Amino acid sequence: MTGQPRYDYIIIGSGIAGLNTALLAAAQGSVLVITKGRIDDCNSRYAQGGIAAAIGPGDSPTLHRRDTLDAGAGLCDPDAVAVLTGQGPDSIASLIRWGVPFDTIHGQIALGREGAHSIPRILHAGGDATGQHIEDTLADRVRSAPNITVLEYTHATRICVADGRAAGVATLPAGGGAAQTYRSPVVVISAGGAGQLYRYTTNPEVATGDGVALAFLAGADVMDMEFYQFHPTALWLAGAPTFLLSEAMRGEGAILRNAAGRPFMADYHPLADLAPRDVVARAIAAEMEQSGGQAALLDISHLPGATVSSRFPTIYAECRRYGLDITQQPIPVAPAAHYMMGGVRIDTWGRTGIPGLYACGEAACAAVHGANRLASNSLLDTLVFSRRLVDATLGNAPEYAPAEGDRDRDRDLRATLPNRAMVCATVPERGRENLQDLMWRNAGIARNGTRLLLSARILNLWQRTMPPPATVAYFELRNMLTAARLIVESALQRRESRGAHYREDFAETSAEWRRHIVLSRGDLT
Repeated sequence: MTGQPRYDYIIIGSGIAGLNTALLAAAQGSVLVITKGRIDDCNSRYAQGGIAAAIGPGDSPTLHRRDTLDAGAGLCDPDAVAVLTGQGPDSIASLIRWGVPFDTIHGQIALGREGAHSIPRILHAGGDATGQHIEDTLADRVRSAPNITVLEYTHATRICVADGRAAGVATLPAGGGAAQTYRSPVVVISAGGAGQLYRYTTNPEVATGDGVALAFLAGADVMDMEFYQFHPTALWLAGAPTFLLSEAMRGEGAILRNAAGRPFMADYHPLADLAPRDVVARAIAAEMEQSGGQAALLDISHLPGATVSSRFPTIYAECRRYGLDITQQPIPVAPAAHYMMGGVRIDTWGRTGIPGLYACGEAACAAVHGANRLASNSLLDTLVFSRRLVDATLGNAPEYAPAEGDRDRDRDLRATLPNRAMVCATVPERGRENLQDLMWRNAGIARNGTRLLLSARILNLWQRTMPPPATVAYFELRNMLTAARLIVESALQRRESRGAHYREDFAETSAEWRRHIVLSRGDLT
């Protein structure tokens, strides 16, 4: 790889995780950020609810830790959660120093409450534009940093591994042009989630599972891929996009009603509208099925109009674009794919099993979210673990120790499942839309073994018959197929229901399955 451009750090992805890593790494050397769209095309930008941290009166990292563990349905790694909640307040302090304009009341940071939090601890900026404000603040600092180079509209196509360690990244310009390889002893995966695997998602077009696929194909382990979180409340209106309606709305008092106008969440959980996301998403899906597919209704019209429009200005304006005044009318909603709890397997210092390869943000998995992420912990995750990652590159971390998994047992379980490679009677044409429909129907909110096995066979056939690599579109579809196969394979193996993973044929939670499913490159054949 001699003669190719060299950097001290290469970061794939430009969400909050990637940008925070870049800014911290820039104090140590040269940094290259590779992003497939604009610098601000990312999931982070659309995080409306806010960022959770124990900074308020009566709160503590211990309480925050307890709420996170409770929401995670028994699969959170306690050490990772202790890191997240314990170092959260310092991460908030860093954002404030960098100029993130968190909302205040009487000079104090305003704190909201969201589902499954026992106390108000959600900071927000611009009402419901928290992710945008943090992303913009970090992006401005990155643009002005002299030793950070940003390659926009550039696809990472391969992580280069030499002598058993990460050595660089191969790239291809989005608009055409020659491939280029960049060298570095440190490669960081922070390429976000994979919501575009599903027909309905709150994620932007760029969220195609690239980071997980790239790391997996390079030889890194992935973990917990069966746990994909479906946000309960996305706008469900003809002619309108699948637009996220923040959980903070229910934290402020919004009520979920069925198509007949009856509040229903108390029928499903003691916390009613503030129940964990997986419970709320399944409840809405059940009510929609009972009503013949009519949307549920999110009603905040009983609150003062001025309060609603000022607290949720982005949501208010977006709904007004489509003729809906949320201060006067309930909002039609349905669940949509939102957040990937699984990802590249890391330890609490962001290290993968490949020396020199790190990961953070939504693409990474230290089991900090378990089977069901606690609302507004995602932005905190990006900040806390990106900082620790940079510390690890400086030699400030103990020996690599990821969350426990049992790959030998996983392989034994795979041996008992039918052959994924069997030919299907009818195979849809390979393509992005058919992939999204397949995943939505068969690996979405509710799953069963028959549909998962059918999906596994179709995905296997699609991937085995891919044409030779040539274009950006090829690499993106390859990544989507890889990430989809990892989700389906993991969902097939987990023969129980837990958190965001619900199996109709194994509807109960089992103590036997209080463990992580880990997959490596040889496991998908």
